Amino acid sequence: MGLSLSDRIGLAAGMEYSLRSNRYIVTAAVWLWIVFIFHKAESRQSDSGIDTREQVASPAPNIVLVTCDSMDGRLTFGPQNQTIKLSSINFMKEKGAVFLNAYSNSPICCPSRAALWSGLFIHITESWNNYKCLNHDYPTWMKILQKYGYYTKVYGKTDYTSGHHSVSNRVEAWTRDVKFLLRQEGRPTTVLIGNKSTVRVMDRDWQNVDKATEWIRHKATQLGQPFVLSLGLNLPHPYPTPSMGEACGGSTFKTSPYWLKKVKYQSIRIPKWHTFSEMHPVDFYSSYTKNCTGNFTKQEILDIRAFYYAMCAETDLMLGEILTALHDTGFQNNTYVIFTSDHGELAMEHRQFYKMSMYEGSSHVPLLMVGPSISGGQQISNLVSLVDIYPTLLDIAGIPLPGKLSGYSLLPLLRGFVEKTSIKNSRPDWIFSEFHGCNVNASTYMIRTDRWKYIAYANGITVPSQLFDLSSDPDELTNVATKYSEVTSILDEKLRSILNYPEVSKTVRQYNKLQFIKWKGSLGKNYTDIISNLRWHQDWQKNPVIWLAPQRLQSGETGGASSSSLEWSLPLYSGAKLRKTSRFSEQTPIQQNVPAATEPTTHLTIVRSRYGRIIKASRLPEPINSET
Repeated sequence: MGLSLSDRIGLAAGMEYSLRSNRYIVTAAVWLWIVFIFHKAESRQSDSGIDTREQVASPAPNIVLVTCDSMDGRLTFGPQNQTIKLSSINFMKEKGAVFLNAYSNSPICCPSRAALWSGLFIHITESWNNYKCLNHDYPTWMKILQKYGYYTKVYGKTDYTSGHHSVSNRVEAWTRDVKFLLRQEGRPTTVLIGNKSTVRVMDRDWQNVDKATEWIRHKATQLGQPFVLSLGLNLPHPYPTPSMGEACGGSTFKTSPYWLKKVKYQSIRIPKWHTFSEMHPVDFYSSYTKNCTGNFTKQEILDIRAFYYAMCAETDLMLGEILTALHDTGFQNNTYVIFTSDHGELAMEHRQFYKMSMYEGSSHVPLLMVGPSISGGQQISNLVSLVDIYPTLLDIAGIPLPGKLSGYSLLPLLRGFVEKTSIKNSRPDWIFSEFHGCNVNASTYMIRTDRWKYIAYANGITVPSQLFDLSSDPDELTNVATKYSEVTSILDEKLRSILNYPEVSKTVRQYNKLQFIKWKGSLGKNYTDIISNLRWHQDWQKNPVIWLAPQRLQSGETGGASSSSLEWSLPLYSGAKLRKTSRFSEQTPIQQNVPAATEPTTHLTIVRSRYGRIIKASRLPEPINSET
């Protein structure tokens, strides 16, 4: 093999220099000899196809993924978070990178995790709700890493396979189509336990953290192969509410004085609420089923948000325990750590708690990375989502990707990896999320670009779409879908290029119906007893007042209103009173201790326009007694 151009230039320069100074002749000769030997070895390699030089391969990096539950991603960067100090997250920001625009691909537990573990959008894997997700033998990124020689370890929840959640999640996806509303969750509340020295509130999470740190310190150090560790946390998800029955949901925000004192109450922002008449129809349904349509004092809202932030701080300490264990064992020099969440938490924004919404509090998730070659202090503004974690983990390990994924490796976005990454990156300038579960009465689809967030529902016709300009309206209070109709049209077209969402909505509805029929048939005579113990059974027994779900009106029924109007019919019982509240411009019925068999004496009909405005409110005629 001949000398390269750079070698030839270097050799010529060395020879010229040696001729000018006799004292460098020996040095030049030695240098020439080294070059000769080097290129002779190169020539042998080229002829035989085998590299005869001794190689020292760097060890494959370890990987640690910490996934919490229900953390609002906006808390990981300022100025959004002025309420609570998150030391471990701040450490990761200082030593690595924070992704400022990371999103859940489905803001609910199982489907979001199915996206994370499969690298695919949930309509591809048909991970429709908390009951229906991935099969147990699905080839997740962890199984692939194991195949390529990684030692794998899991502590805590993974929650991406089918059948793990209560039967109520299987049923409630269908009850959203019935002609009435039922409160499916407990009213959000707060509980303070322990004292100023009570650090460990979520015992189950701490047990898993202790197991993980013990494993790092005493087992991982003995391994002769790289490892991947997954730690799944329940916090800061609200705690179960036992008063809601056996299949209780989580509506209790619980912490101790130790954590609550760290929250800056004066920095907590009270979210602005629309009146019910201004609400988007899906928001009204969600607010009602989440038991948030009652009156809440300012202090109640402050407490709910403060307790939530305190729960986030406890989660942050758990993350810190993992980081400390990696540091103490020296693993931090060859370990990538990723911290994220399955979805966020609304914490009373848009008059809701929980997730199940495309609003920022629910869909925006934390995403941070530290590890070898990741320089500190990076703030990545690119749009990313949970499906990107799958290809990122394989990219870190140098493993080729299996088939077509929905996500893209995050490494090309990081300084120091642009030239090193093994995966060609063609990242789109949008992210996509979808939701098909309970507490929402229409399949929901969201596409986010740099400035815009577009949300479509069902078939794109029967439920009005939403468009938010996040640059001027970060709280997502003003729907500008009509004002910027061209933007709406372009984003809807892009959404339809990702999936045929009207057809997906049909598929989900048919699946829900068949699953409900199958479940009901499997119960036989026990059906009534079992369904009465679902989350909403207590409200159903105490208060039989039920709202009819939005129904399409025929053109002309509304006295000149558009054909896209929606109508609610509210049964009123004898002796019922009507009440006006400061947060509800319409009249709300007060029904107390009405026997279940009581028939309504009249109905109040409320007709809303396409965008939620009341265009007719009237009582229907008194029913005629057929016996007279």
